[in-house]
Amino acid sequence: MDQKILSDINERIREIFAGSPAADLEKNMKAMLASLFARLDLVTREEFDVQRQVLLRTREQLNRLEAQLSAMEARLAPKGDSDDDRGEAPTGV
Repeated sequence: MDQKILSDINERIREIFAGSPAADLEKNMKAMLASLFARLDLVTREEFDVQRQVLLRTREQLNRLEAQLSAMEARLAPKGDSDDDRGEAPTGV
């Protein structure tokens, strides 16, 4: 089929559809769905992606801080000390 013929058919279908009750139904359905989505408190994909990046940076920072804390604890722990200072039961008893 020729592209011109397809364009003409498409245009005629749009004209018929625009004047039918189906167009009103479509408009009403879109409004109803928009209202429903607004009440669901959904976020856009862009907002989701931004928050995902914030979470990833926060996790990375947490991992760095945990590693620093572990290193500090290791330096401050007396030599030859076991886990007894932390209130944990000795293992192997």
